[in-house]
Amino acid sequence: MSTSHAPAPLPRVPMLALAALVLISLISVAAVRWSGMSVHTPDAPPVATRLLRFEDRPDGSIAVIDAASGRLLERVQGEQGFLRGSLRALARERRMREVGALPPFELAARADGRLTLTDPATGARLDLESFGPTNAAVFARLLTLNKNP
Repeated sequence: MSTSHAPAPLPRVPMLALAALVLISLISVAAVRWSGMSVHTPDAPPVATRLLRFEDRPDGSIAVIDAASGRLLERVQGEQGFLRGSLRALARERRMREVGALPPFELAARADGRLTLTDPATGARLDLESFGPTNAAVFARLLTLNKNP
């Protein structure tokens, strides 16, 4: 004959304390959101910026174009998952707002080490360093690529 053991009931006081903590956290977050208080840290000044356009090509590659000069900087071929995914997210925002592909994106390296890709046409922004140094480096090299004429 087997003996089954029912799990011991959880202590009531710690469970109530945990529930109260979760409830207080949710109320605090809601209060900050509803108050309109900004929790965004102001951007450090840019130390390097570049306006870039990205165009899909018939062969599946992405052309990276310096918007100021109109010069082709490179063709991105193959997977390039992070670059493609980032651009796809920004392009979706443009489609929702009915903005075409012509306005350039702004890539900026900031004095505090952050790297941002901003779409001035929609206000969408990606803080690239949030995705790790390897992924940020994919865009960081576009700041200096073929900079000399």
